[in-house]
Amino acid sequence: MARKQSRKAPRPPAGNRRSKGTTVETGELRIIGGDWRSRRLTFPAVGGVRPTPSRVRETLFNWLMPVIPGARCLDLFAGSGVLGLEALSRGARETQFVDHTHALCDALASNLDVLKADGGTIICQDVAGFLAQPALAPFDILLMDPPFRQGWLTRLLPLIAENGWVTDGSWVYIEHESELAGVTVPENWSLHREKVAGQVCYRLYRVGQ
Repeated sequence: MARKQSRKAPRPPAGNRRSKGTTVETGELRIIGGDWRSRRLTFPAVGGVRPTPSRVRETLFNWLMPVIPGARCLDLFAGSGVLGLEALSRGARETQFVDHTHALCDALASNLDVLKADGGTIICQDVAGFLAQPALAPFDILLMDPPFRQGWLTRLLPLIAENGWVTDGSWVYIEHESELAGVTVPENWSLHREKVAGQVCYRLYRVGQ
């Protein structure tokens, strides 16, 4: 069953801690724009979490600058939450964070509380299971940074379109390994921007345009 959290019911802060003799390592992220610019937050380095690099985020949010204020955002494979947090920092009305790793969801709830972020909601659930259900309403911006080399885009992009997670005028951002030859997207998505940074290829699509 999915576990839903909000900043009003945060979990204990993430940090280096020992459990049964094992040290839990932490990572650090820095928000690079908006109201929380330069704020540093920690998250547990578990499950191969790989936050989007600062230079990639800077480019992405320059692309999205005209549409971020007041937008409803969905951050899939949220991990550290860095993409959704950047969106909230820059004026998004709401961001829903979806990730199946409980430790990351707990840390994200704590970080939302630290930031006093009213617009953040956490859904601790497998992303495929989440997208398999019909959306209550489409999102303005969908952000997706799945684990590389596991075929997630092939599995999930059809679910996003079929179950109403986006609509005409929505924006869809995806990251994938740069060696991936191509990505098959729904017919009514058009590529708006694309760049490669090292091992990461990142693309922004417009739906229905």
